[in-house]
Amino acid sequence: MKLSAELKSFQDRLGHTFKRPELLAQAVTHASMSSANRDDNQRLEFLGDRVLGLVMAEALLKLDTGATEGQLAPRFNALVRKETCADVARQIDLGAVLRLGRSEMLSGGRRKQALLGDSIEAVLAAVYLDAGFETAKTLILRLWGDRVKNVDEDARDAKTALQEWAQARGLQPPSYVEVSRAGPDHAPVFTIAAELETGERREATAGSKRQAEQAAAGNLLSALEQSA
Repeated sequence: MKLSAELKSFQDRLGHTFKRPELLAQAVTHASMSSANRDDNQRLEFLGDRVLGLVMAEALLKLDTGATEGQLAPRFNALVRKETCADVARQIDLGAVLRLGRSEMLSGGRRKQALLGDSIEAVLAAVYLDAGFETAKTLILRLWGDRVKNVDEDARDAKTALQEWAQARGLQPPSYVEVSRAGPDHAPVFTIAAELETGERREATAGSKRQAEQAAAGNLLSALEQSA
């Protein structure tokens, strides 16, 4: 199989030349473009998530030999979560070469955080299948770069941090309420409110419920810390 000029350029940005280019072609094919003769990247995404997890777990253990599981877990989560994966995908302009169906393309799929995060995992799996674990590991550590050694020692997502803040004060976990949903079905926009039983509340808007909940939690936590 011959790669297009765009995928050859992407190989350069990625830093890996595929012996089996069909793996890369599959890795950049979204489910909206799959067909009987064209596999999508969902199975590769499943594998890539595990490859990434193993590499990061090993790297964190090596970086801090005295860290407890409780210290390592939030750092690990910060390095493998969709937001970080999507950031790496943008770093190598993965969105530019994704094969998307028309509706997904029109809804801004090349910029969607979840889609980019899933796709970089598929690309990592393709590298693993093409050249083995050590090659995939070297590539992952290069792409993640200083994120590994600079990961916040108390790295937690906003929802976890807010829940811990509430529990430390004897409060029930925060609740998340869908305030509104706008936009077409293929590109919804959600407004979510994060609330504490004591009445504090902040809202946020994003393209997925998960992102909106995280943003609302972050907004509320910031407000609580500023008023402390």
